[in-house]
Amino acid sequence: MNVAHGQWSQVGKSILSFVLGILLYALYSPAAAQQPTKIARVGYLASAGSAPPEAFRQGLRDLGYVEGKNIAFEFRASGGKPERNSDLAAEFVRLKVDAIVAGGAGAIRAAKNATSTIPIVMSEVNDPIALGFVASLARPGGNITGISNLSPELSGKRLELLTEVVPKISRVALLAYRGVAMRTSIEETQLAAQSMHLQLQLLEVNGPAEFESVFEGAKRQRADALIQIEAAVLSPHQQRIIELAEKHRLPVLYNHREHVEAGGLMSYGLDANERQQRVAALVDKILKGRKPADLPVEQPKKFEFVINLKTAKQIGLTIPPNVLARADKVIK
Repeated sequence: MNVAHGQWSQVGKSILSFVLGILLYALYSPAAAQQPTKIARVGYLASAGSAPPEAFRQGLRDLGYVEGKNIAFEFRASGGKPERNSDLAAEFVRLKVDAIVAGGAGAIRAAKNATSTIPIVMSEVNDPIALGFVASLARPGGNITGISNLSPELSGKRLELLTEVVPKISRVALLAYRGVAMRTSIEETQLAAQSMHLQLQLLEVNGPAEFESVFEGAKRQRADALIQIEAAVLSPHQQRIIELAEKHRLPVLYNHREHVEAGGLMSYGLDANERQQRVAALVDKILKGRKPADLPVEQPKKFEFVINLKTAKQIGLTIPPNVLARADKVIK
């Protein structure tokens, strides 16, 4: 009996070991170990468009994200109606997105008002400190970080380019959206104009209804050229500004290359693709657990200068060869 009992005991142990082995294999086999991949949801709030910029999406693809597999976008655009921003930002909160990307002061403020917990990445803003979005560039402090457009040398460089392109220039008009978000850029341009002994004519607008009268006023007061300070709320109406500049044969320098590609004369500003890739890198860091408060707000690093020779010819302007040689892109 003892032998039989010992034999059965050994058999039982063998069976138990076999069963445990099967269970362990099932638990740790590659098929069983695969867990469903969490899909990160990113809200993108812009003034115009139908999808996040391709450079932003490519930046995330380069970092290993695949749309529909481990990341998904919720895109919303205000369509040039800033009053819509609050509802769109609130929608992101209801959707419980993992991060919000917002471009322009109105969109960023709406996102800030909508949530104090969901990370917010600013894709474009003139002065985030003056607007109260962050405590400082080095230490943002809250749930917001991102890219700032603010670069003191930009205003002087733009005026310098105009003096090289427009003969005997003495008076420059400055087109800006009326609001606190523009104050720092306006003040920097005023200081740069003073140092270069140029008269600056400030033209502030609330919206597209004022564009025609503003351009007529610029010509009436004999402005030799115009600089436009970008504002997200004006972006959907940019083509109208370009058309009016051509109609009044007024040389205009813009911030972004797409305005020159659409028929504007010149642009000098941040490299749009590089900026969106840096925004993508910040989103990646946040999705991997970094807090916006610990991610410094980044400032411009790469700039681009674009000229449209066709537009120059249409308004009767000759671009000097030395200026053309410095352009990153010349549209013929």
